[in-house]
Amino acid sequence: MATMNIFLSAFFAGLVAILATVAIEKYGGVIGGIFGTVPTTIVPAAAFIWIADSTQSSFESSMGMVPVGMLLNSFFLWLWRVIPPIIPEWNFSIRLTIITLINLSFWFAGAIISVILFSELSPMLVGGVALVIGLLFGRLATRRYCPAPRGKNKVGITILSSRGIAAAIAIGVAVWLSQQGSPLLAGIASVFPAIFLTTMVALWISQGEEVPSGAVGPMMLGSMSVSLYALVATVLIPSFGIILGSIFSWLASLIFISIPVAFTLKSNISAS
Repeated sequence: MATMNIFLSAFFAGLVAILATVAIEKYGGVIGGIFGTVPTTIVPAAAFIWIADSTQSSFESSMGMVPVGMLLNSFFLWLWRVIPPIIPEWNFSIRLTIITLINLSFWFAGAIISVILFSELSPMLVGGVALVIGLLFGRLATRRYCPAPRGKNKVGITILSSRGIAAAIAIGVAVWLSQQGSPLLAGIASVFPAIFLTTMVALWISQGEEVPSGAVGPMMLGSMSVSLYALVATVLIPSFGIILGSIFSWLASLIFISIPVAFTLKSNISAS
């Protein structure tokens, strides 16, 4: 049963992960960036982490670390805007590889430090503070409108498939860690930037630098809906069960984060 839960969580996470690249490609970086950051893979992750260890304290530890991980993801995304201009115009593949390795190095360093620093603190307090900082950081990144055109090239099946596989592995590992009694690591692993990484790399390859760079700010701000989902789900899933708790948590994150972010960014476009 435990192994089946890992495979099911990975399957559903991979299935829903593929949609974000298509959304950014079809609707442009701003609106597509928001579509790509509404709670998706966190939904099966939270559900199966709860199934793996249905104790409130462990669930709070896992979900409380999600906003911390999403804050790291915001920084990871921001680096995709600031690092490329610093890297010389070398061969495309070499340049993209170096940028990817630099950005991932920052994420892993931040994840290790976070688990060490926050292991003894209240997970909900840590998560709440991380959510507020993430919202402020995301708003700062979107204060000035950055052009985010629609993609001109179609993203291939291979790239889309790799995106789903990467997300599936991340969520599968998160559920496995939860089963091993490591809720903090499970929370961080559940938001490993597999989706953001494959999105940025896929769009760089298929669309060039402009589309993913324009999508960075909206993705940073919109991704805070995942943080809110995790915090709300900590209360609602144990109270209402997995199905209703997940639905209510998703609606809350949509109403309080995703929709306001969409209106804010559209007003930025109108004002530019």
